[in-house]
Amino acid sequence: MTSDAFAPGEVDAAVEHYRAAGYVVLRGVHTDAELAELTADMERLQRAVLARELTDQHDDTVLDDPTVARSDERTVNYVYYATRHSAVADSMVHAAAVTAVVRAILGPEAWLLDRERFGVVYQDARPGPTSGYSRIGWHTDRQSGPHLDIWPSTAFTIHLDPTSPANGFLRVVPGSHRGPTDGIPPGFERVPGERALYCEHGDVLLHDADLWHSAARATEDPPGGVRRHLRGGWYSGVPLAPGHGVDDFVKNARR
Repeated sequence: MTSDAFAPGEVDAAVEHYRAAGYVVLRGVHTDAELAELTADMERLQRAVLARELTDQHDDTVLDDPTVARSDERTVNYVYYATRHSAVADSMVHAAAVTAVVRAILGPEAWLLDRERFGVVYQDARPGPTSGYSRIGWHTDRQSGPHLDIWPSTAFTIHLDPTSPANGFLRVVPGSHRGPTDGIPPGFERVPGERALYCEHGDVLLHDADLWHSAARATEDPPGGVRRHLRGGWYSGVPLAPGHGVDDFVKNARR
């Protein structure tokens, strides 16, 4: 194990790391068979979105780069409400090894945001002319809805591809969740104290809603430059009302 990664059952050590750094990696939670099944099911949902068979999908420009041409040849960068459409996704998101750490961080009443806003999202990040998402600038998750009462929160990411400079990776500033956001850069600048957080196939990353983070663009074209994952968030504040929507989503981070 690296200093950032902990095995299922190492709850106390994982929580200690999370509280100090603002993030933690859980390794070995899911089997290769489960990850293969999830990947196949997410590809199925991508095809369904492209075929307009799912009626609960938002306009891509809510999250991605609105300057990318929209066409039937485009990459489906996002599948919203993935756990609503995939039993395997729902099961893996609720893995006991993950929820034990989440509830140790947020408390026993922590709840998953899977029905409102974007729900749990499958994300396919890649460079190229048909892709609307390849990177994201510095931000914190709380900045997407600072007016909401849903916080505190921890985000989770189930990595279907190992991350690297070739396909992009997460940049984080350890410990930044304990301070203000006044000095957060507006784009992709180098930040003193930042580190590259590389994850392995199957890793589950948890990070605090106040952690400064940014996703670096891949340096290779697909297929080597593809970075796929399932992501969402657990919360301990006031749940959103049914039908809340995305009209008040604050898209503050640069693409």
